[in-house]
Amino acid sequence: MAAKIENNFGEIIISNSVIANIAGAVANNCYGVVGMAVRNTKDGIVNLLKAGSLSKGIKVEVENDSIIIDMHIMVQYGVNISAICESIMHNVSYQVATMTGFEVKAVNVHVEGMRVDE
Repeated sequence: MAAKIENNFGEIIISNSVIANIAGAVANNCYGVVGMAVRNTKDGIVNLLKAGSLSKGIKVEVENDSIIIDMHIMVQYGVNISAICESIMHNVSYQVATMTGFEVKAVNVHVEGMRVDE
């Protein structure tokens, strides 16, 4: 279900994919995030998504004028995972609420893997 705002002039409908794109762009700009991840349901392997697919790996639910976001990410090896997740939760919540005008009830971050550079 898309987010909907009604006023005297009409209604504004914001699709879940737009909200997912906002959340993906914000998360990718956070320090230590390599990119969005998606788990293959067939064999359970986690794949790192290309930079152009910001909304993949993100699930958006709209309930009673509030938004719940589930994100699957990959992080860089050697960074504090807890600090990265808290930063993502705060930044995504703030930016989505500012851009859409909706309350963000929860941002759930799932770390699917780490990238190790040689």
